[in-house]
Amino acid sequence: MIQTIKDFYMSTGFSAITWGQVGMILVSFLLLYLAIKKGFEPLLLVPIAFGMFLTNLPLAGLMAPPVGHDQPGGLLYYLYQGDHLGIFPPLIFLGVGGMTDFGPLIANPKSLLLGAAAQFGIFVTFLGAIASGLFTPPEAASIGIIGGADGPTAIFLSSKLAPHLMGSIAVAAYSYMALVPVIQPPIMKFFTTKEERMIKMKQLRTVSRLEKLLFPILVTLIVSMIVPPAAALIGMLMLGNLFKESGVVARLSETSQNAMMNIVTIFLGVTVGATATAEAFLNLQTLAIVCLGVVAFGIGTSAGVILAKVMNKFTKDPVNPLIGSAGVSAVPMAARVSQVVGQKENPSNFLLMHAMGPNVAGVIGSAVSAGVLLSLFSGF
Repeated sequence: MIQTIKDFYMSTGFSAITWGQVGMILVSFLLLYLAIKKGFEPLLLVPIAFGMFLTNLPLAGLMAPPVGHDQPGGLLYYLYQGDHLGIFPPLIFLGVGGMTDFGPLIANPKSLLLGAAAQFGIFVTFLGAIASGLFTPPEAASIGIIGGADGPTAIFLSSKLAPHLMGSIAVAAYSYMALVPVIQPPIMKFFTTKEERMIKMKQLRTVSRLEKLLFPILVTLIVSMIVPPAAALIGMLMLGNLFKESGVVARLSETSQNAMMNIVTIFLGVTVGATATAEAFLNLQTLAIVCLGVVAFGIGTSAGVILAKVMNKFTKDPVNPLIGSAGVSAVPMAARVSQVVGQKENPSNFLLMHAMGPNVAGVIGSAVSAGVLLSLFSGF
């Protein structure tokens, strides 16, 4: 009888749990609290946190690979192949494209420069990660992309260049995306004067339907020819947008924006969280990723604001530097922050549509940056 009880105990998770697993389970509970109670990117932090919880349950084997032909792998191992093979992030981009209006960018092409400037943080952080001596160039490239404030792109690039860091990078990327309203305003105010924040911008012109139809086709062609590794992300983003703007495939557009995107978000979040095991997460590298991520985000924000200030000196129509901060691709949150900060200085100022130009340009910019880094380091 005693032996039976002992054997049963040894078959339970209580006999095999480690302090590292306990720590990671507590981290997952913290993330669940932040997502549910504080509203920090709940659509992704909830599945990421629960995936982290599941993978650290002892003896559950949810991420275990198959052994030979007789013992199959765990459920999350097979779902994770969508991350590992780079399938889920482009599908997320398909849905994002269907929800994105590129009209403000088309109406004000100069805002593309602001979206490009915000990618500066990616490359500065890449150099910083290399200089730290803790990361190889492919790992540093994966960390730098956090500065684009684009979770799917960060996951896509890390799955190709540094899959062992995917959990840490994803948690950092989505945490900073959720903290956009906290991180950005102090940086925006530091680099601008009250007079600059009060600048009113000229109303954007009306964009024709033909322009909106040609835009996704031309962007896909040009970007894919220049940076072929970015074709998967850009192509799916623009296909989703073409579904929306064409007006003839309403069912496809609705499915890509809602049902499909929700399903892929669940799979992506849970499996990314499942890579955050105690061995992979509780180390010096994770702390460095968190620190470098906030640096990347801060530099991207400040670079966009500074370029907007420079543009304001040379353009005929005034440019409010606050819209430069929206160049990070946290859509539409970063644009809303520009609007909120601007209205605090001048209640009659409406910057939202102007800020959406750099914001959607940032989505394109982060995908292009990922393609450049992938082409440089995929064979490293």
